Amino acid sequence: MMIRAYDEIYLDSAQYILGHAVDFALMTLDVDADVFGDAFSVSSISKQFAKGNPRYVAGVNGCELARLVLTMTNISFTDAEDVMYLDKGPEFWAGWALAYYQWYSYREFIGILSVVPLSKIIQMYPVFHEMDIMKFVEKMNELMRKSEIETRLKRLRLYAGLSQSRLADESGVSIRQIQLFEQKQRDINSAAASTLLKLSKVLHCSIEDLMEYT
Repeated sequence: MMIRAYDEIYLDSAQYILGHAVDFALMTLDVDADVFGDAFSVSSISKQFAKGNPRYVAGVNGCELARLVLTMTNISFTDAEDVMYLDKGPEFWAGWALAYYQWYSYREFIGILSVVPLSKIIQMYPVFHEMDIMKFVEKMNELMRKSEIETRLKRLRLYAGLSQSRLADESGVSIRQIQLFEQKQRDINSAAASTLLKLSKVLHCSIEDLMEYT
């Protein structure tokens, strides 16, 4: 039996909420797609959404979710009244499809969006929006597999704009150890919890975000 991110009873609601959140942030609040995608992925809200916390996958509407994300991540925006368009365009579809893929794949949003940015998902709309959602899942899996030649540590380090030496200086983890983790010559999943904690604090992520899929 495949493990999904949370109970399927919340999936439809989660898809519509994230779809409306992306649509509202981009089309009404005029926030850049990847600015919003990055803000969402690094926010604690994305982690709770990914776990199926009812507060976020059922307890708010998309406009409220967008505001919470932008406020939490200190992204400036000019607020507007709630707008949830009946005509579902590429922006809505991107959030809707992203929520499904996260639920189906059991991946963290930060891992997904660091490989396939929100703007790229929006660009996939003309090809995939009328297809079965599993076609989108297959394409996303293909893109994710191609990226997995890089470790999650390396992707998170690059996402944070840090060199290996800078990460070593700020975390107290030796540069050689970081290199071995990134080259997959040392298994980060077997690293000491104290080492993972030091790295996660500098990279502003959870220890789980550093672990490799097995």
